[in-house]
Amino acid sequence: MLGEFEYLILAAVAGLGDDAYGASIRRQIESVTGGACSLGALYTTLDRLETKGLVKTSMGDPTPQRGGRPKRMVRLTANGARAAAAFYDTVKRVTRGVPWEANPERTLA
Repeated sequence: MLGEFEYLILAAVAGLGDDAYGASIRRQIESVTGGACSLGALYTTLDRLETKGLVKTSMGDPTPQRGGRPKRMVRLTANGARAAAAFYDTVKRVTRGVPWEANPERTLA
């Protein structure tokens, strides 16, 4: 089972497609969650996801915008897509029928 942050990274990578690299993944997560995303945590988790076979990384071409440094490009593997889909399905199943599903503004007493 994936962790929440792992899922967020896999979802961001899937959504970004060929534009998925560290900084773009970070921006995507921060824009969706409204919270900060540490680059250290991001790269540590990317390493773990790659070890699990859920993403594949490669070094892109150096770019002048990055001072001649290459980007670490990330792509989702088939196993990564399956793991993310399973996590999402689990969250949907466990959420079915909870009070905030029908009315997110409702507070629980």
